[in-house]
Amino acid sequence: MTPVSTASSGGIGQARRRVEDRALLTGRGRFTDDIRIAGCLHAAFVRSPEARGRIAAVDTAEAAAMPGVVRIFAGPDLAGLGRTSVNPLMPELRPLPPEPLAIETVAAVGAPVALVVADTAAAAMDAAEAVWVEIEPPPADIAPGGPEAVQARERWRTPKQDTRNAAARAGVSLRQPLLAPAALEPRGLVADAASETGRLTVWLGSQSPHRAREELAAVLGLNPELLRVVAPDVGGAFGMKASLYPEDIAVAFAARSLGRCVKWIATRSEDFLAATQGRGQSVEAALSAAADGTLLHLDASVRAPLGTWMPYSAVVPARNAGRILPGPYRVASVDIEASGVETRGAAVGIYRGAGRPEAALAMELLVERLADALDLPPEELRRRNFVKATDMPWTTPTGQRLDSGDYSAAHDRAAALLGPETAAQDGLLHGRATVAYIEPSGLGWETARLTLGADGAITAATGSTAQGQGRTTAVQQIVGSRLGIDPDAVAVIHGDSRAPATAIGALASRSTPIGGSALIEACDGLRRQAEERFGRSIGNCPDWPAIALQTGGLEADATYTAGGEAWGYGAVGSAVAIDPETGVLTVERLVWVDDAGTVVNPMLAEGQLLGGIAQGIGEALIERIVYDADGQLLTGSFMDYGIPRAADMPPMTLERMETPSPANLLGAKGIGEAGAIGAPAAIACAVMDALRPLGVKHLDMPYTPAHIWQAIRDARINDGAGAGDR
Repeated sequence: MTPVSTASSGGIGQARRRVEDRALLTGRGRFTDDIRIAGCLHAAFVRSPEARGRIAAVDTAEAAAMPGVVRIFAGPDLAGLGRTSVNPLMPELRPLPPEPLAIETVAAVGAPVALVVADTAAAAMDAAEAVWVEIEPPPADIAPGGPEAVQARERWRTPKQDTRNAAARAGVSLRQPLLAPAALEPRGLVADAASETGRLTVWLGSQSPHRAREELAAVLGLNPELLRVVAPDVGGAFGMKASLYPEDIAVAFAARSLGRCVKWIATRSEDFLAATQGRGQSVEAALSAAADGTLLHLDASVRAPLGTWMPYSAVVPARNAGRILPGPYRVASVDIEASGVETRGAAVGIYRGAGRPEAALAMELLVERLADALDLPPEELRRRNFVKATDMPWTTPTGQRLDSGDYSAAHDRAAALLGPETAAQDGLLHGRATVAYIEPSGLGWETARLTLGADGAITAATGSTAQGQGRTTAVQQIVGSRLGIDPDAVAVIHGDSRAPATAIGALASRSTPIGGSALIEACDGLRRQAEERFGRSIGNCPDWPAIALQTGGLEADATYTAGGEAWGYGAVGSAVAIDPETGVLTVERLVWVDDAGTVVNPMLAEGQLLGGIAQGIGEALIERIVYDADGQLLTGSFMDYGIPRAADMPPMTLERMETPSPANLLGAKGIGEAGAIGAPAAIACAVMDALRPLGVKHLDMPYTPAHIWQAIRDARINDGAGAGDR
């Protein structure tokens, strides 16, 4: 574990304790449900009980007459509103914007059909249960699953390497499970149209409150200057809270229509039904190599589910999975196609890693299989094909510019930490693997504002929001280091669409590389202003209170645009054991070497790695959303959907390398998604290493005991049949 400094001072690179934790651990956090506005009404949604069909009737008469009910909104009441946008990252895109409330048809179970507004939350929920909705089923000739229409597509092709003399070729056909982000705090918002005439203030658990303001203003036809969005404390997000939801629009519309404050807090069941889901991609891929192990050509087809409507970042997972291939390896040529397809069920969007785990899993399984075909150790095949540190920056076949790093060194260190395999006489199946991954940190811009008050106080406003990462602590360290002051002297503002006036938010592991660089620019701007006022250098440790006294205060705004993408990377080693009689899998050990460039706070970095690993373990071992043939959700609670517990975490060894990125001022790379990218691939390769001697050629996640046991049984039956034929 990282040594932790208990001193108040601590600049960039020091393990400083999180300043956010005291309030959170003593019950003084302020989450969306903690927002209390006098006279605020409460909302509850009526949701479709059917997966698809035509709305024949929505009868609200009984519900409207119940005590405390103020008004019930149905789809036609909101029919004139605008639609949310979809980021046009892929060249072939046909957006599927949501209806705030369904009007004529429903396309997924749990789709909001009506909104009840009442004096209390209990009255709203009781009335919602009394609304009668009749859904006519679709024609019998339409299959329950519906068509998988392609809504987005992108292709990367390079002149194909001649593979006629290839010594070996390996393929994979895999499908990842759909996952529920399952943030600790469900979704919710408070929309206040009463406190300020003509204005709307929305408290929303969001990763991107500035974008939420822009999207909401456009949908409602409201001047953005009259709308403020504030993200209070946010209890986890993982991509689920990055876009505007139909419920957000409906509640904000109700507040404006009534001229009141309206609050809605989702139940856990509602989030399982209607929050965005993650993963679920299918990948068909093949990789060929020459006799010496040189990788020649990669073919890959990625199909990513989109659900029945598309949030802003809907196509990011498909695009990321395609563009990140072939990962940290040199491959002479590629033919990669990524598609986003309409599917029945909740919307599928970005979830911690957003396409990166899918690409890493496919590539690492391919390398393992190709090594087997070449009769080479997988570690040796990796070493022969890693992009070399001396070749950086390296442009991949899909046009990505890998900025810096030593992939081979990280892999070799992780393999050394895992140690040599030892013979075990315990009757279990043992497997191990050391895999590699890369993690892009997003492109574009971010904003910051530094203010020196007349009293000498320094306030930093950042466009990078917080959902539990320790953002305030990191901002204080960056600003404190740059201005030569104690970090504790820096007040931090984030999550408010008024400060700064525009921003992107916390997405794609970009907050420290890009948001941190914006803070550096703002700090430097504040220094320049002070030096211009005095006509001289103010030194490394200026007397800011004295400067404030003489200048009356200063303010510096910065909009920083990154020169390129910063690519974090690393290697993960995993050792597993499987009981062949029960299928029970034990991850005996994980070792990790990660390079996130300049690390602001090693303790925060370690926490991000551990959190990502936990979610990666959950994906690999237990998590899976399941719909039946009729589109009904079978995993709508934690009784049916498993998430990892503390006892599921294996012994871990974490080490880090530090290669500063030339792509941003701070030299930082992403780290927030690394654990979720590397852990599933490492566990998957180790599981297949354990099962391969039995003849199990492939097994999709999650690796539950029943799933593994069935694979072992099938392999034994097939082996027996083959023996009989001989």
